[in-house]
Amino acid sequence: MDAKYQIDDTSGIITPALVVFRELLDDNIRHIIEIAGDASRLRPHCKTHKTAEVVRLQAEQGITKQKCATFAEAEMVAEAGCRDICLAYNLVGPNIARAVAFRQKYPDVTFSVTADHEIPIAALGHAMTEAGTTIEVLLDVDTGQHRTGVTCCERAERLYQLIAETEGLIPGGFHVYDGHQHQQSHEERKAAIDVEWAKVIELRDKLVAAGLPVPRIVAGGTGSFPVYATKDDPTIELSPGTCVYNDAGYSAAFPDLKFPPATGVLTRVISRPTENRITLDLGYKAVASDPPAGKRCTFPELPDAVAVLQNEEHLVLETDRAGDFQPGDELLAIPTHICPTSAMHKEIVVVSGGKVVDHWDIVARDRQLTI
Repeated sequence: MDAKYQIDDTSGIITPALVVFRELLDDNIRHIIEIAGDASRLRPHCKTHKTAEVVRLQAEQGITKQKCATFAEAEMVAEAGCRDICLAYNLVGPNIARAVAFRQKYPDVTFSVTADHEIPIAALGHAMTEAGTTIEVLLDVDTGQHRTGVTCCERAERLYQLIAETEGLIPGGFHVYDGHQHQQSHEERKAAIDVEWAKVIELRDKLVAAGLPVPRIVAGGTGSFPVYATKDDPTIELSPGTCVYNDAGYSAAFPDLKFPPATGVLTRVISRPTENRITLDLGYKAVASDPPAGKRCTFPELPDAVAVLQNEEHLVLETDRAGDFQPGDELLAIPTHICPTSAMHKEIVVVSGGKVVDHWDIVARDRQLTI
């Protein structure tokens, strides 16, 4: 086992167990700040860890703003002490009333949400006005992913004007996410991002010239935040997510990002069904199954392993080294996608210096806490 992933005593760990290695986590947070240039430029996404302790660790290093995707995450972040939260999700249905409830429960929090359509904008403004409060709204800008948002066109200008004119709403700037930019080459990624960024700046400048404030642009994700970090624009707020823990998928997709995986799933061999197979207690209830079957995790100690079967509670590996393992033996799996993997575990085991030192509740894996 690589020394940085050593756990001296695993006898009390029920597997499969999500484990975080504290020294690697601390190093990753520091490296995020190094890339940003200053902690004040960061608004990291908490969807990866969903854990109050990580929010507090980031705050200790000067990160005071957070981004989230659910009200549970927003509430977790607020309870962890953060006072500037962006819920980067377009609100419809009951979530509009939940936004009112959040503003009422946390009146001292600067709270913003995103929008890209006239109907929710009107509904949100009406709800806030009826409650006697206000909320900041960021225009959700589509830079090519075509998941949500509006492209930089005349409609984007009209929507931002509508936000500014709607009682109960405060125009808070833009949300610019570009998760489709997966070029392995940093230079190719940068070139693609810069094309879209020029459109965003043109839109921003038109709105400012028309007398509308655009105080912030929440920009990028893990793969693109280093590109935005090089731009000299004081309104940019960098929002990386995955790299706080990192995973096998992002390590492969973005080789220029030097973040070692800080988490893994400890798993045990439960069967030796054939001479070249071992079966682990690592089903798809314990590791994210959005990557294709056979590519959901890697095993640093067993690089030749091929995943040939996975069910709810089992993962079957074929390996020439199967004879080296017996039931009860342990392996550390590095998830391909750590964010949904986190949501599958109630807690994360904290290891420091090879010792189990704590257990952190993954509070925001739930969709609802109290709001």
